[in-house]
Amino acid sequence: MAKKNAAGGTPATVALTRAGIRFTVRTYDHDPSATSYGLEAADALGLDPARVLKTLCVSVDGALVIGIVPVAGQLDLKAIAAAVGGKRATMADPGQAERATGYVVGGISPVGQKRSHPTVLDESATAYDTVFVSGGKRGMDLELAPADLIAATGARTAPIAR
Repeated sequence: MAKKNAAGGTPATVALTRAGIRFTVRTYDHDPSATSYGLEAADALGLDPARVLKTLCVSVDGALVIGIVPVAGQLDLKAIAAAVGGKRATMADPGQAERATGYVVGGISPVGQKRSHPTVLDESATAYDTVFVSGGKRGMDLELAPADLIAATGARTAPIAR
């Protein structure tokens, strides 16, 4: 994987470059009528949906938490709450997610967010040499090693997908 130049990149690519983390940018033509951004990315890039991850914002006991799970699955709200020591989780309002991360829904990257949030990566991601996450805009994914994703986000791993 090539290390990308920060010039002209998204906050995610800039953050990864500054951290010295190797990644590859993969782009595709985003279809505005797509109903699942993650599955659209997997299909457009010809990837196994288990390796393509979606970034979801949830409120756990009133605090924003980031969950990263395979696009083919769903986030288990009870599991993510437990993973961060909380009791109750609900999906965050899309507007709240956009304001807190600095990204638009469908392009929320777990890397380079406006503010740091507790982050939990589904443990299934660690079974792969590389995984794909949003690069910070629709139609752009980043391929990187799960260990590097963990390092870049400060994530912990837990079984949070179903």
